[in-house]
Amino acid sequence: MMDEQSTKHSTGAEGTLVPAGGVGLVTGEGRAALHHVGAAVASTLALTADELARIAPPTGLPIWTSNLRVGELAVDSVALASLAMTLVAEDRKATGGRDHRVRVDASRVQASFGSHLVLRIDGEPPAVWAPLSGFWQASDGWVRTHGNYPHHARRILILLGLPDDAEKFAVADAIRAWPALELEEQAARSGALALAVRDIEEWHRHPQFAHIGSAPVLGFATHAGAEPRSWKNEGPRPWKRGRPQPWRTTGSLPLSGVRVLDLTRVIAGPVATRDLALAGAEVLRIDSPDLPEPEWQHFDTGQGKSTTLLDLRDRGNREVFERLLEDADVVVHGYRPSTLAAFGLDPEELLERHPGLVVAQLSAWGTEGPWGRRRGFDSLVQAACGIAVAESDDGGQTPGALPVQALDHSSGHFLAAAIATALRRQRAHGGSFAVSISLARIGHELLAAGSAVAWSGPDHPNEPGQPTALPSTVVPVATTAGTTVSVECAPPVLDFPGAPTDYPTPLHPWGSDPAAWSDDGLD
Repeated sequence: MMDEQSTKHSTGAEGTLVPAGGVGLVTGEGRAALHHVGAAVASTLALTADELARIAPPTGLPIWTSNLRVGELAVDSVALASLAMTLVAEDRKATGGRDHRVRVDASRVQASFGSHLVLRIDGEPPAVWAPLSGFWQASDGWVRTHGNYPHHARRILILLGLPDDAEKFAVADAIRAWPALELEEQAARSGALALAVRDIEEWHRHPQFAHIGSAPVLGFATHAGAEPRSWKNEGPRPWKRGRPQPWRTTGSLPLSGVRVLDLTRVIAGPVATRDLALAGAEVLRIDSPDLPEPEWQHFDTGQGKSTTLLDLRDRGNREVFERLLEDADVVVHGYRPSTLAAFGLDPEELLERHPGLVVAQLSAWGTEGPWGRRRGFDSLVQAACGIAVAESDDGGQTPGALPVQALDHSSGHFLAAAIATALRRQRAHGGSFAVSISLARIGHELLAAGSAVAWSGPDHPNEPGQPTALPSTVVPVATTAGTTVSVECAPPVLDFPGAPTDYPTPLHPWGSDPAAWSDDGLD
């Protein structure tokens, strides 16, 4: 059996992909450097043919069993994030920028996208799926729930009228009594997370799809009025409040000296900001003390970042946050529009108050339409938009799932590519930038790419499943109160001039850092 099955494609010479249709950017070597989704994102970012020629065609794809082109999606996202950092390095005249060609290591991509398979904390694998996360039979179909966070699990039980200690069989019995769409609607009203499983046609008839399907694959908007920032200080200058400050100079990595406020949780947002940190940015993640992050989740995506806790409802904490915002170059957030607006942090207001800022927004369903204010996670988007049915092993009778949380990971890398591109253009032309991406829009583009393609190459034989060993690296954890934690995780995947092959700094325990920028940034 082959890695990704399809009768719509054939293979030519060993390692050569010969598409029978679809969109791809093909290099002179005859292989697709970018495939359907990557080509769409590259077009939205207005990357030129000369810039895209920096990406070497992949020599293989991750070994996953899927009915969809998830391997192509994964490799494309890493390639574009790597290219974006490379182009920044060239603009900054970093060593090797002009001559660097991006090469994506498929085995590292496989480890990173399936990071939960590699992650070990003190030698033990974490429990990544909670009992109330999964597929359940409803009275007329299937639903998918998400209960990894305790408050979400509690809301599911309240909705079903069950006690906190309810067994899984009791949950199954309770859900079986509900029509899928009715449970979905009641869950949304109560703050629980339960989505009806739809096929592609059903999703296309849903009112939210009208907003998803017509939106660009990635939002990238420029707002005039801000002067270009320089990459380095050139001595004292009469900078005034309300005008963009030059970026600080520290180190030699592409984003050295760039300061990033990270207001994201779970996977996609933290993956994006991890990319920025790997490229040299100083990333300060801010969380509410009332919403603790599972330790394994933080250790899986927290490399290279500082992490602090602020309650923005508290006046003193809010003042601290505003001071941090004054010196930020980038704000990345994954909160719903209503949450941001309540704190005066919607993108429009941020850009008006802080000219020259890059604001990046990640969402599950986009920000418009009837679901624009709803919560969502990768697994729920898969269920609602037709991916779960497409990944079924029995013709759609029982839903399936992508082999990894590919919507999350790829969206994170694509968002990092957009942020780096915005920083480069801000430096050259000025302006402020608003970039955005949604899991549902990437899911739509994945489905539009068609069924999976068989890969025959020297690095990845046509066999399903996981390789015997995935690459990993050990990252120390900054100790607190005399404790020592060992974390084994997937290694970095980006390829740009000076890119680390291992994470160069210790992980910081969640919420353990002061709410302040460092004097000279992280490198």
